[in-house]
Amino acid sequence: MKKPSKNMYRGILIFSFLAVNAMIIFGLSSVLGFLNSGADKSSIFHSGKRNETSYRPKIAWDTSSYEGRKMESPNLQKIERDYLHSWQVRNFALNHLSLDGIADYFTDSARVNLLKNVEFNKKTGVVIKSTSLHHQPKLNFYSTDGQLVSFTDENVVTYQESFLNEELIATSVDTSRYEVLMLLEDGYWRVRHMVREEAQQTQAPRKPAISTWKIRDSKLYWWKEEFKLKGVNYYPKDGAWDTFGLHFSQEEIDQDLQIISQLGLNTIRIFLQYEDFGKEHVLPEKLEKLATLLDLADKHSLKVIVTLFDFYGDYSVTDWNFTYAHARQITRHFKDHTAILAWDLKNEPDLDFDSRGKIRILNWLKHLSREVKQADPNHLVTIGWAKPQNASLLQENMDLLSFHYYGKPEALSGELKNLRKKVQKPLILEEFGLSSYKGFWDPFGNTEEDQLEYYAAMNEVLEEEQLNSLFWTLYDFKEIPNSVVGKQVWRKAKQKHFGVLDAQGIPKASFRVIHKQ
Repeated sequence: MKKPSKNMYRGILIFSFLAVNAMIIFGLSSVLGFLNSGADKSSIFHSGKRNETSYRPKIAWDTSSYEGRKMESPNLQKIERDYLHSWQVRNFALNHLSLDGIADYFTDSARVNLLKNVEFNKKTGVVIKSTSLHHQPKLNFYSTDGQLVSFTDENVVTYQESFLNEELIATSVDTSRYEVLMLLEDGYWRVRHMVREEAQQTQAPRKPAISTWKIRDSKLYWWKEEFKLKGVNYYPKDGAWDTFGLHFSQEEIDQDLQIISQLGLNTIRIFLQYEDFGKEHVLPEKLEKLATLLDLADKHSLKVIVTLFDFYGDYSVTDWNFTYAHARQITRHFKDHTAILAWDLKNEPDLDFDSRGKIRILNWLKHLSREVKQADPNHLVTIGWAKPQNASLLQENMDLLSFHYYGKPEALSGELKNLRKKVQKPLILEEFGLSSYKGFWDPFGNTEEDQLEYYAAMNEVLEEEQLNSLFWTLYDFKEIPNSVVGKQVWRKAKQKHFGVLDAQGIPKASFRVIHKQ
């Protein structure tokens, strides 16, 4: 066997040397390219944080009076960006006990106490999850060389959860003011000084909006007339749990709303899904589709309850800014639309109590209600509770108290009696209904005649109790997404047959009872 020559060895060594150097040069150029690209430096650590540009607490600057150099808009935007980043990396540090990004947004002296806090929390097993919700910075000074800025951040609203060895031990909501000094270093505005002080309210109390909706004596009024709500939870025939998706059709929705109006109903309830609408960056095309539906509802003299969050179940503190930004964009956009009756903050949040924590969910809803009312003071607010007994929760923050009920008609009066002992606001039975499926997957289910009898019995109770109500739902559906009831065929089969019109749009027996309401 012929041995390899010395030239071959030399060739292999030279090739290996060149390859290693090429890899080194490529790596260095990639890092330099990254650092010069304007990308977020902290993301190079792969820390798992949300994209910092998405950290979106509500912020409003006051630059009406300050000393020093004129503040240019681009510079103010950079200051705001890095200031909010400083809050996010601080919150991240206390949550994950990690110092990633701290050096980017705090000077050496400013991060001393933060480093001590992180080390102390590591030793004691303390984790703090927090977020800031509102900022009102007032510019005080901007140096002539553009390297230093000072401002007072008024009425900073923060929410915090404290954990000891992974057990929630406390929650708190705080409103404070901060004296802040920032320095421009290496192209980044870093916090040099941030001192918390007692809050001083600088805003005048918000005047109540003039709204066409009024509540008196636990009754709902539209202008000066009492409004007795009679309606239906609505999805288009081919858009089950996907009203604003690819199958969105203005013509079909127009026809459906005409049917609903001809049934003698006056309200529909629709559902928006957080991710489908773009999460914290609401998609303009989704707003256009929602506007189309609302305009069609107006055309047919129908009012609309818009459920803002369906199929959302996180509620984590680090997500609050994203969900609140989502809600603000939508409600502010439609605050003057006459078709809207109410914003339903969340569909059946009580079903998440055991898995996500009741206290956390209630706090999220409480603050969400405030965000929505500030963005849109013209419309009412409610929550679609899954269980009647939960309708009294957060009633001080709600205008309407809504609940769902799929029990026997004869037991509903008892539920209402117990509930009315605790509340003094209009009640809405927001979902009720009976599936007409009886077949292979449920041989002991209900027929269309059973559904007819159910609606007849429910109508008697609703009339006797003078209860606002919306039934579930207009159509039977050909397909049910797995996200609704899971993959089990028997569960899907039942869910497909709640409509008073079948999947082809042909009236079922129960349609006659609904028509006579």
